[in-house]
Parts: sequence; C-alpha cells; structure tokens
Amino acid sequence: MEPEKFQETFARLEAEVRKVIVGHDDVLRKALIAFFAGGHVLLEGVPGLGKTLLVKTLSHALGITFKRIQFTPDLMPSDIVGTQVLAESNGRRDFQFKKGPIFAHVVLADEINRATPKTQSAVLEAMEEKQVTVFGESYTLESPFMVLATQNPIELEGTYPLPEAQLDRFFFKLVVTPPSPAELREILQRTTGAETDDAAKVLGQDGGTLINEMKQLLRQVLIAPPVEDYVVRLVHATQPSSANGGASVAPVKQYLRFGSSPRGAQSVILGAKGNALAEGRVHVSYPDVEKVIYPALRHRIILNFQAEAENVNADQILAEVIKQVPRN
Repeated sequence: MEPEKFQETFARLEAEVRKVIVGHDDVLRKALIAFFAGGHVLLEGVPGLGKTLLVKTLSHALGITFKRIQFTPDLMPSDIVGTQVLAESNGRRDFQFKKGPIFAHVVLADEINRATPKTQSAVLEAMEEKQVTVFGESYTLESPFMVLATQNPIELEGTYPLPEAQLDRFFFKLVVTPPSPAELREILQRTTGAETDDAAKVLGQDGGTLINEMKQLLRQVLIAPPVEDYVVRLVHATQPSSANGGASVAPVKQYLRFGSSPRGAQSVILGAKGNALAEGRVHVSYPDVEKVIYPALRHRIILNFQAEAENVNADQILAEVIKQVPRN
C-alpha cells in the first residue's frame, strides 16, 4: 500500500464519522491511530458526551462488526466470553460453545469500572492474547479486534478502579471533554431537527484486507535514531527512582510513585508513526511524538498521595517532562 492511499482512507474515515459526531476531532484521530496500530483505547468522560455513539459510528464507517457490553456489578465473565450450552443434534445431546459479545471486531466495554475485578479480568486475555479460554478450551478472536472501554471519572460509588496491569494494556487513554458553545449549537441543530446524517461505510467488501495492509504500513514508517532516543529519554524520565532519569525532573520525583512501563514507549512510537502517516509523511518527527505522549502515558504513571492532595494530574507532570527533556 502507498502512503497516499493510507492518508486518503484515513481522511475519509474521519470525514464520515464527523457527519454524525460533532467535535472530538482529536479523540477520533487518536482512536483511529490506535485501531491501525492494533491497540485498545480507554475513553474517560462524563455521561452524555457521545462516547458510545463515537465508537458505534467508527465501527460502522470501518464496515466491521460491533458489540456493546454494559458492565454492571452482577456481570459474570461468561456473559462476556461465552459458555458451554447443552444442545441436541441428531438425537444426541452434546455441549456446544456459545460465543459471547467479545467475539466482534470492535467491542465497547461501557463503564468498565462498574464490574467486579473477576469480570474485568475476563477482558485481559482477549486484549493481550486475542483469544479467550472457556473450560480449558481456547478460542481465537477475529482480526481486527479492538476494545474501547469507557469510564465515568466523577461517579465513583459502586465502582472498582481498574488495576494497573489492566490499564497498561490500553494503548491510549483519551479524555472526552464537553463541547464548546458552537459545537453544542451544532449538536442541537443535528439532533433536534427532522433530518439526521448517517455515516457511510468507507471500506468495501475487501475491507479486511485493506485494514491489514494499513496496519502493516504503519509499522513500516521510519523513525530516525535521534527521535527514537528522544522517546527513550521521555519514558525513562517518568521513573522517579532511576539514576539520571526522572530524578532530574523535579515533579516526577515529588509526585510519582511509579513511571511508565516499556509498553508506554511502544505506544508512543507506534502512535507517532500513525500520526505521521495520517498527515502524509513516512517518517516520525518530534511533534508526532509530543502529540501522542499524553494519551500513551497518562494512564501508565502512578501518582502518589501528595499529588492527589495537591490536585496535580498526570498531564501536568508529562508537560514538565516534555519541557525539561531535551530533544537532542
């Protein structure tokens, strides 16, 4: 596949989704980058901002299957991955596997932090291994496969915070913000009138092949050694206890318990490659890295009690890291 074809298809996908979704342009772009990088996304935002509609419209534009799972405290792992059921065929009774909603190309895990840790763990194997195991039997998920999970940051009663191991499996954490007055006006005009626009399918019958080609091309984007070294220094600088690392960035030592894992560096580089291709380039630049550093690392650095007491968030610390770590 040519880079121009990637950019054209990427732009068409964005345009189709924007027929339905007002605003959230950056969230849409980052979600598409994560999809073609083979990662999963955690969407955080208050109710009513269009997170579910965004995911549903995106999967429709891609022309792939979509399933939604509403996470609740009484949800069981079998409700997600499926279970063995007794079925009768030709006069014989036998157990057959009935697939759960996890068997889709795009899975929306709505309010994932409302389910118990046991149920949350049922998604871990699917996210990492692209398979599920039921009664000792493994079942491979269809490709492409992507989990987009949502969580509400303000309503914490009756929730189970995601463990660090599960957070680390998300490629990006995207923050969905309320619309501006102009965007809210546009939303009202689109949703309270007689006519509404629908997104068209961008990828045709050969969509699966095209998606695989786009995913392969993304990994072939060039990254120069100095830019790669810059990513290494940025991620290393989030470690509060490392020599010549985070200790040189004062807020890291003051406010962090733990820094990013190696998965964070992988997400930064793959995300930067996707951003470069979306902008029509076949090489990664320093701005590409800085555009994806926040969604790639904000959920991978763990704040200490002092940061919470002083209302210091992960993005503020990452801003200081970018400011103090030199490019060369």
